[in-house]
Amino acid sequence: MPKNKTHSGSKKRFRVTGSGKVMREQTNARHYLEHKSSRRTRRLAMDQVVAPADVKKIKKLLGK
Repeated sequence: MPKNKTHSGSKKRFRVTGSGKVMREQTNARHYLEHKSSRRTRRLAMDQVVAPADVKKIKKLLGK
C-alpha cells in the first residue's frame, strides 16, 4: 500500500510534543492588537493543548 500524505493545512497549524500531546496556537492574536490589553496578548501568545475529542482526528491528518 502507498504511504498516506500529511494534510498540508494541518502540519502548519498543529505540532505533536514528545509526550504525544497535540498543540495549537490561540486565535485572536494576529491583528487589532492595539485594542487588546498587554495581559491578553501575552496570554494569546502561548500555545494550547488541543481538546481531547479532536486529538485522534488531527493525529490522523498529521500521519502520526
